[in-house]
Amino acid sequence: MFTIRREPRNPILAPQREHPWEAFATFNPSVIREENGWRMYYRALSNPAALVAPYAGQSTIGEAFSEDGLHFHSQRQILVPEHPWEAFGCEDPRVTVFEGARYLSYTALGGYPFSKDNIKVGIAVAKDGKNFTERHCATPFNAKAFAIFPERVGGKVAALLSVHTDEPPAEICLALADAIEDFWSPDFWAPWYASWQSHKLSLKRSGKDHVEVGNVPILTERGWLIFYSYIENYFSGGERVFSVEAALLDRDNPSNIISRTAALLVPEEIYERYGIVPDIVFPTSTTLADENRLDIWYGAADTVCAKASVKLSDLLRALDPEGPARTFVRTKESPVLEPRGNGFESRAVFNPAGIDINGTVYILYRAMDAANTSTIGLALSRDGSTIDERLSEPVYVPRAEFEQKRGSPTGNSGCEDPRIVRIDDLLYLTYTAYDGVHMPSGAVSSISVDDFLARRFERWSTPFLLTPDGVDDKDLALLPEKIGGNHLLYHRINNQICADLLPDLASGKRVSRCIEIIGPRRGMWDGAKVGSAAPPIKIGDQWLMLYHGVSRHGIYRVGAALLDSAGTSVLARTTDPIFEPIERYEKEGEVANVVFPCGAVVRADKLFLYYGGADKVVGVATASLAHIIDALT
Repeated sequence: MFTIRREPRNPILAPQREHPWEAFATFNPSVIREENGWRMYYRALSNPAALVAPYAGQSTIGEAFSEDGLHFHSQRQILVPEHPWEAFGCEDPRVTVFEGARYLSYTALGGYPFSKDNIKVGIAVAKDGKNFTERHCATPFNAKAFAIFPERVGGKVAALLSVHTDEPPAEICLALADAIEDFWSPDFWAPWYASWQSHKLSLKRSGKDHVEVGNVPILTERGWLIFYSYIENYFSGGERVFSVEAALLDRDNPSNIISRTAALLVPEEIYERYGIVPDIVFPTSTTLADENRLDIWYGAADTVCAKASVKLSDLLRALDPEGPARTFVRTKESPVLEPRGNGFESRAVFNPAGIDINGTVYILYRAMDAANTSTIGLALSRDGSTIDERLSEPVYVPRAEFEQKRGSPTGNSGCEDPRIVRIDDLLYLTYTAYDGVHMPSGAVSSISVDDFLARRFERWSTPFLLTPDGVDDKDLALLPEKIGGNHLLYHRINNQICADLLPDLASGKRVSRCIEIIGPRRGMWDGAKVGSAAPPIKIGDQWLMLYHGVSRHGIYRVGAALLDSAGTSVLARTTDPIFEPIERYEKEGEVANVVFPCGAVVRADKLFLYYGGADKVVGVATASLAHIIDALT
């Protein structure tokens, strides 16, 4: 589990109108640490030049410096086109300090309109580490994004490069040479290119997609860490989706991919969504801010430079193929509840709530009978995972008109997906009410703690709806304490988690607004839909929210977010899922590939997660609460 945090001061570098050569855009930065600060090399784009029509601006390489890694100044132009093979621009620098010299590789544009025939790699050399006095055309074929390793690999000089970036199949490849000068020698590239596909890293999931080298590889205790651009549908004519991914390569054989992430950064912020080319995040370098904070530098919307950071130890743990799966570990008893008998829970039992009262965990789960009517059953556990008692009758059944079956006699209806919280001496049950005809709605009922423990379940209060008519509004979860005298209710409208404040839960007042809390991240594991899982858990004066996310492939996973004391502002959000379908009972059932928690209980540092597996059974998984909070803070 790891969290990518964008720098609050983003964008780090933006166009400067007073500098004509960088008046249009400043992006795709290559940053290196120096003794006194951070030096940035970046692509600078000028405004269109009237005398070079129809060419719309020229890219050159700029340089800036910062003492703190945030405030860059002293911008100057350091690389402008000089040779025919770069006459139409120098783009996207990547700088490596290698054996005492500084090497700046860049994309050289040798013609216009730009095409596979005029886009190659150039390399500039500063033997004194400051002044780039040499310049070479490197690749004789279509290539971009050339990143030289900072040290030799098995005695060889190594580089990653993107081959055939402007025609399929685009691939990231490894080149190994005896000397750095080989990288601008036609004699080296001729045999290499003759079998170039044998040098590729297998990072693409489809031939329609595009990959491009990001940072200069960074050596870690586990191997070479790289970030790269992944673009879905680049060559298919479909909607392109830009994201950033990471991979860990073998230290001695970088062509061997040890492990990789899915998308870990996608366009979300305004400076990533809007610009010269909207909806782009493009990684170009990394630096270590300290021994455990890795900064990721990237271009946003082909307009500005930005930075994000991650705890290196968390990322490496997530990339460890031998490590535990996704933070939570299933209990040996799971699944703890399965369908039984011919009655109210004969077809499925799933999506459970959980609450700890006087040392016993009460698991309230959705039960479905043969007619697909949902009620709520109850099981008890003293240790949190072993079922000590399971009641033979439901503890909550459809009573109101809005949850009675109106459609097909075997259509879905009833009381679904409960969440439960205790506020003072009352237990509040929120759930999805469905009649099989109208839009599902969110309802609430309450019962005193004493009546609940005494099993006087006939004393549940009359339920009423909390969500408006005609709106797809589900996944209701209450904050377990009031905020400014009001109840805070989380609910899902369409595909995002919203919140609203209600003065009470007995007057029949419904939510009337959506305070947006969390939305989908297009291109990531939660890119199609998100919804509340268990009610938030108080951590100091903040709140831990667990939520479910649905991918475009329909897979349900679980993520975590840290909210402020008011429960409405997201302070941090896990980049990768913390729980996902792995076991057969989670991948096969009424709905495949689903883990869907509605309850969580904390005992000391152990967080118990109660979830439905494939809409069929109930499972329990546990994790260290401190580990989750550490990744979020």
